[in-house]
Amino acid sequence: MSRRFWIVFAAVTLVIAGGVSYVASASPDGLDATTLRGCEVVDTVDGESLTGECIARHADDHALADSLLADYAVGGRPGTNGVAGVVGVVVTAALGSTLFWFIARGRRSRR
Repeated sequence: MSRRFWIVFAAVTLVIAGGVSYVASASPDGLDATTLRGCEVVDTVDGESLTGECIARHADDHALADSLLADYAVGGRPGTNGVAGVVGVVVTAALGSTLFWFIARGRRSRR
């Protein structure tokens, strides 16, 4: 494909990742809302805990909950979800391109 197509594609992708991220809803999605049904969030010394009868009451934090891009924000700071979206797109594109480059290289060497 033409170089112009890839430049426009990359620009549109980065604008969507960086811009649309700021208007994404912070409300729980359907799965989160369903698993929280029947519970109340209670503030404790250690943070928040759930009381009542719901599926989420027995859930643990994810192993990467404290990672750099957890909760679609950089370092957990509010207002950085656009940056996290752009970083996610760039890292995914780099990993995907590298993988496809190795695959294409391997196929060429077999010929």
